Amino acid sequence: MTAATSSPWRQYYALTKPRVVQLIVFCALIGMVLAVPGAPRVPELVLGLWACVGIWLVAGAAAAFNCLVEKTIDSKMKRTAWRPTAKGELSDRQALLFSAALCAVGSAILYVLVNPLTMWLTFATFVGYAIIYTVILKPLTPQNIVIGGASGAMPPVLGWAAMTGDVGPEALILFLIIFLWTPPHFWALALYRVEDYRKSGLPMLPVTHGNAFTRLQILLYTVVLMAACLMPFVYGMSSWLYLSVAVVLSIGFIAYAVALFRAYSDELARKTFRFSLIHLSALFAALLVDHYLF
Repeated sequence: MTAATSSPWRQYYALTKPRVVQLIVFCALIGMVLAVPGAPRVPELVLGLWACVGIWLVAGAAAAFNCLVEKTIDSKMKRTAWRPTAKGELSDRQALLFSAALCAVGSAILYVLVNPLTMWLTFATFVGYAIIYTVILKPLTPQNIVIGGASGAMPPVLGWAAMTGDVGPEALILFLIIFLWTPPHFWALALYRVEDYRKSGLPMLPVTHGNAFTRLQILLYTVVLMAACLMPFVYGMSSWLYLSVAVVLSIGFIAYAVALFRAYSDELARKTFRFSLIHLSALFAALLVDHYLF
């Protein structure tokens, strides 16, 4: 999306970062599915539906709060200058009330219709992303993505907790995969958006440590990520179907990272960023298919 529309409803909707929230809910849904042996029954489907709604609302609240806090930074960056808060189309009060309302309704749904553990974990994720990451870590350290990635890695844990009422080792494996995926994903974006980040004043790794160091970190993370992607098979969560997909996707990600490390170009960084999205989506889709076929 490159421009906000004049419709207030569309402006509020844009604050929730719909594409990001869709990926969050998808990852949470994977956690829900894997937590239920076999095909879900009607009560489990209803529980999962309410969990998705609650998680979507709280995630949207965190995104809206992020837009509010970073409105000045967003206005300096081409990628985010269209946001309603950055353009002044929605006031601080409107954005804050909207975020608070989404968080309150989503939390209530999770507490009453799902379980208290899921509500508290989701609320902790909101605090981690909206406050600890956005307000404190992001402007403070180039390791913001690494540390703040813990919040982004929580969706499968939330989904697992929604269906079981606890957090099992399987959920933690899924958490680890997303946690290790996040830095190379965002650093690939930061490489070709480095001037935007430089103007914004944010200490992103390419700004503070340079292009070559960032490319090395991307390569190292993709190698470690491959090991994490094999863990569902090693632990017995999945079969050879998932393993085959995970190996292919991981080799593909590493290949992009190697190419990027050897010879940088903005176009290659864009392709690496796009492939990272395919990598995570296809990896979790493979887990879903594997769960029902084997």
